[in-house]
Amino acid sequence: MALQLWETLKESIVTYTGLSPATFFTVVALGLAVYYLVSGLFGSSDQGHHPRPREFEEQVEPLPPPVQLGEVTEEVLKQYDGADPKKPLLMAIKAQIYDVSQSRVFYGPGGPYHLFAGKDASRALAKMSFDEKDLTGDISDLGVFELEALQDWEYKFMSKYVKVGTVKKTVPVSDDVANGEAAESTSEATTDDKKPAEASDRDVAEATEGRPSESAAAEAVESKTDGDADKKE
Repeated sequence: MALQLWETLKESIVTYTGLSPATFFTVVALGLAVYYLVSGLFGSSDQGHHPRPREFEEQVEPLPPPVQLGEVTEEVLKQYDGADPKKPLLMAIKAQIYDVSQSRVFYGPGGPYHLFAGKDASRALAKMSFDEKDLTGDISDLGVFELEALQDWEYKFMSKYVKVGTVKKTVPVSDDVANGEAAESTSEATTDDKKPAEASDRDVAEATEGRPSESAAAEAVESKTDGDADKKE
């Protein structure tokens, strides 16, 4: 079978090229040699202009180790949004801050998720929203499916990035509470103002108690005056 194929191939070479099989294969070998020679010349020229991948990787500076921040406010967290290349790139989920510097291409300036950097973007991640109003950590009114999506994001961050701190939550004081405290302080102040007046009235009553009234004193003076007048007569 192989012999028949070889005979058929030789006949085809002679028929279509007019060359003997030996001459045909010699030409093919020379063509391949020329091809590899030219490719090698152009390939070495390209290597002189473009660094090799390993050399390129060596030029990239390694990331510094994550720095623990502890508990910080949202205003402090905004300073780590990637605008300053000397600072780490941070992002928070459910008040837990993670160092996402290794994914700067996604969360850094120009990245598709840069608006999440430097913020607690729990609500936006749960809703997969890019609206400015959703860039907050408030998840109090989210549904079950949104909370599950947020949980998946949290698991991803916990497994991939290093936690470096927490967001300090400020409890807002409602108007009703503020008004109640103001009314209570006013009531206490009014009570304190009334106490001296009550004490003063009580002191006066105690002072006047046990001594003759003004009318009794006047009667005594008049009686004494009449008696002296009778003596003179």
